Amino acid sequence: MLPPMSDKPFDPHPTHRNFYGRRHGKTLRPSQKDYLAEDLGPLRPRGITPADNPDRTPIDPAEMFGRACPVWLEIGFGGGEHMVHMAATYPEIGIVGCEPFINGVAMLVGKIKAAGVSNVSVHPGDARDMMDVLPDGAIARAFLNYPDPWPKTRHHRRRFVTPEHLLPLHRVMAAGAEFRVATDIPSYVRQTLEEVPKAGFVLDSLRAEAWPDWPSTRYEQKALREGRCPTYLSFRRV
Repeated sequence: MLPPMSDKPFDPHPTHRNFYGRRHGKTLRPSQKDYLAEDLGPLRPRGITPADNPDRTPIDPAEMFGRACPVWLEIGFGGGEHMVHMAATYPEIGIVGCEPFINGVAMLVGKIKAAGVSNVSVHPGDARDMMDVLPDGAIARAFLNYPDPWPKTRHHRRRFVTPEHLLPLHRVMAAGAEFRVATDIPSYVRQTLEEVPKAGFVLDSLRAEAWPDWPSTRYEQKALREGRCPTYLSFRRV
């Protein structure tokens, strides 16, 4: 059974937010340090963090890519293989990824350089900062791939599929936009099916097979090796 959610009203612009995930892992290789020092800067969108934009003034998504285009959002891109694959497969879109784990950011930047894709933007921080400043209806598709499972019941409130995250996501997504969730954790599937529709989404599909344009990621491969069955869910913003 899921823990009850708080009755406290949702605050769209809190003065303080808890952050529970990791920001640093193993020592970065020299090449990864170079990626962060030399290549990350041009990929970072402006006006995202409270320090850079204390008034939380909405940004123009076109400025992230230098052109007007459909914008996709990846929440927690891990090692970046899915994000780079989508950027290469759909060059007509712009995709922005948010990831506070700096080792994953370094991996992504290396993959961006290797693939030569240019329709990408990288926020090395909390996705909530990005959602604070995106205009209403700015996102045409969003991805939540193998998010941190927080397996203990008392930690389920820390998962992304809670009102603190889903209500801002609903605001920034366009009507009819697709929200994809991939996970190998049964309780995460249950919580997703319970909470995402409450936030203004309708379930499109629930499947054991990945989407046709899905690239197998290291997290999926680990789940399969360890005998866990992935689930792929698609929702539409209403």
